[in-house]
Amino acid sequence: MTKLLIASAVIALIASVLVTPLITKKREDGKSRKVIGYFFIGIFVLGFLATGITLYVTKIDVNWLVFWPAIILLSLAGALLASGIERKIKGILFLASLGVAVYVLSAPLWNANDKFNSSEMKEEVEIKPFDETQTPASVPPKFARNKMKKAFGQVPNTSYYELGRLQIQKVKGEYVYIAPVEFSGFFKWMNGDTTPGYFIMSATDSADNPKFVKEEMKYVPSAYLNANLERHIRLQHPFLIFYGDVQLEVDDDGKPYYIRSYGEFISARNGFDVKGIVLVDALTGKSEVLKLDQIPEFIDGAVSPETVSLQNSYFGNYVHGFWNSMFGKKDVKIPSDEGTESNVSPIFDEKGDMYYFTDFTSPKEGVDSMLGYSLTNARTGEATYYTGNLDSSYMDSQGNLQIIEKKFIEKKWTGEMPVLYNFYGEASWLTAVLDSNGFLQNYFIVSAANPEISVYATTPKEALKLYKTALSRGGNTVDGSSNAEEKQASGKVLRVYKERLGDFTTVSFLLNNGENYLVSAETEPLAIYLQEGDEVIITYGDTGEQFLPVRSLIIKGLQ
Repeated sequence: MTKLLIASAVIALIASVLVTPLITKKREDGKSRKVIGYFFIGIFVLGFLATGITLYVTKIDVNWLVFWPAIILLSLAGALLASGIERKIKGILFLASLGVAVYVLSAPLWNANDKFNSSEMKEEVEIKPFDETQTPASVPPKFARNKMKKAFGQVPNTSYYELGRLQIQKVKGEYVYIAPVEFSGFFKWMNGDTTPGYFIMSATDSADNPKFVKEEMKYVPSAYLNANLERHIRLQHPFLIFYGDVQLEVDDDGKPYYIRSYGEFISARNGFDVKGIVLVDALTGKSEVLKLDQIPEFIDGAVSPETVSLQNSYFGNYVHGFWNSMFGKKDVKIPSDEGTESNVSPIFDEKGDMYYFTDFTSPKEGVDSMLGYSLTNARTGEATYYTGNLDSSYMDSQGNLQIIEKKFIEKKWTGEMPVLYNFYGEASWLTAVLDSNGFLQNYFIVSAANPEISVYATTPKEALKLYKTALSRGGNTVDGSSNAEEKQASGKVLRVYKERLGDFTTVSFLLNNGENYLVSAETEPLAIYLQEGDEVIITYGDTGEQFLPVRSLIIKGLQ
């Protein structure tokens, strides 16, 4: 608060100097000088109050360029009230303030190259193949939010609160959704003072039930006056430039913190380049300014999704400057708006690091071909752009969602959270399918290069099994990784397990060599007769998985 008062006083003093006629004529008596003195003090008091109230209410940063409209009006008023040399000086200041206005308003026209340079990405062809032993964070946030709302009875004094913004992160090595409990209004805040805690739920297991964690929080987005989280941050750090909403993060002990990304303008008051975060203890309000290379390990989303979405826009639109983005549009790529958080979707890699996924499409209307996709590290802000296989035309996320809509047109189900993965060496869309009430119905996988190859099942694991079969049927090379070696084996079957997946049966079996294998009756119809004690000869892909995919099967005595 002290910093805000000092800033308000400085700005009010500048306003008084600009408006008050300071150079008086010699013939003016002491009474006139006294009136001018009162005028100066009056302008100072009004300026102090107006500035302080404006900064407090709007929570805007204290940067001199933010006041350019006021500087124009004040310098104009000062020039009109002054006389002689003072009028000339203040007239020059007025003209200079008009120049500042032109500088600020025209910035988007000439800083496009700087924006593009700030968002420049490394370039690669494809992401690494997905590890089948892992489960993707595939529970859609809309579904998780619905379950949390139904579990809201766990919150004490339920009528005081409502569910806050959902956030995905990693806690104790598990991918989870967390959502704070927020005040539902001013009078509820007056009576409650603090919120009781937050909800947590698995982001990989749709059957998991939300759990309420009791952790009092005083500085939250829904609080008022000085306890309002954004205002609290602004009062402590009035000169920082923020972009994006505040986000809740919890450490491995379950203690809640709020973070907000800060950075710098590209030029004038236009554009944004992230530099770090402000970390706030949600109970005590203690805050700390941290650069990106100082972020604590438990923070997953240091770079706000709004910032990543903005950087994607710079990268896609300004490859050849501003005017090309408006007219010629050579090499322009439009980032998708199908993400779950500010047009981007958070995902985790095999190391547990969080990235924001976005696909890019053509600016031409009616085209659903993907030009590439990007992954941005949520802790460092470093991004990589993947071109995809240039010999194939990949379908974008919008085209994927349209396929799902047509597939379930009678049930009126829709897709949410489409993310591109490398499944068995094939670029593939994994999408959660929800009904009209927001409940999860199944998971849909479709090839980005061959949309006719698609499957769906109740879990991602089941969908992957079906997808492996579908790729084999479509003539694709199905590998758990891009360089799986084809091998042969023979032996005696010790155990057999048969499971119906979709229209076909999947057969899992254990040989006496200690290895597990998996074969679909769609590719090897006689596999349905496999039983313990059979001698078999198989060809399989050495993918390193627990169950190795069988490409051909010979049952001795049967074939």
